Amino acid sequence: MPLYMDRHDIPGASAADVAQAHVADLAMESKYGVEFLTYWFDPDHGKAFCLAKAPGPESLASVHREAHGLIPGEIISVSEDNVLRFLGALGNQADDRQLTSSFKTILFTDLEGSTSLLHDVGQAAFMELLGEHDRIIRRALVTSGGREVKHTGDGIMASFDTVESGLRGALAIRDGFAARMASGATPALRVRIGVAAGEPVDRDGDLFGSTVNLASRICDAADAGEILVSDTVRDLAVDSEFLLDDGETRIVKGFADPIHVYRLSNHRD
Repeated sequence: MPLYMDRHDIPGASAADVAQAHVADLAMESKYGVEFLTYWFDPDHGKAFCLAKAPGPESLASVHREAHGLIPGEIISVSEDNVLRFLGALGNQADDRQLTSSFKTILFTDLEGSTSLLHDVGQAAFMELLGEHDRIIRRALVTSGGREVKHTGDGIMASFDTVESGLRGALAIRDGFAARMASGATPALRVRIGVAAGEPVDRDGDLFGSTVNLASRICDAADAGEILVSDTVRDLAVDSEFLLDDGETRIVKGFADPIHVYRLSNHRD
């Protein structure tokens, strides 16, 4: 389905008001064949923006009209590339005077054998492959509501507001690389993924703290093509749509004792 971005002019609205309206949209979206991906709120200018897949702009407007009556002032068709560029720019607008902490799910990816791949194909070809790698991950983040925090050189760090969206993002990333492999594209690109959840410190758009460190180390401990998650993620997802195994202990760099990790395989049937 096409991608659309809309703008709502809502002076005087609060972040809670916008969040409540978004929840109402989600409850109504299936009736009109719409899939909301994410939204943004600019309290200083009283504007909210939604990103959604929809059969057409009229379907998107119908959801808003029936859900809460906040009709968008403008709806535009957007390309995936433009959205990815916009999301990247958005992540650079944080106020460095702000220091906040709230629950997040943190995801790290790591490209297997990136140094060897660079040596084998050369710098120019490697940069093209890295761009393809980035697009697969960023596409998955857009569809799962994730935010790219930073590029790590041969991987990406992302954050999600919920465990469920983080696990959906992890599976979307894995499936994106699997689809590339199934298409016969060479050389193979294989990524490992680590996921942890907690309350990282957020400053100037970057995230810090033990949750971030744990997600990074779990990613390092994963095998290529594997998604490993922390015990907190597993506990919060135990009754959800996701299939997680019984877990195992692995040695993780930077931790004195082995830690328990769980392998995410798929959605439940």
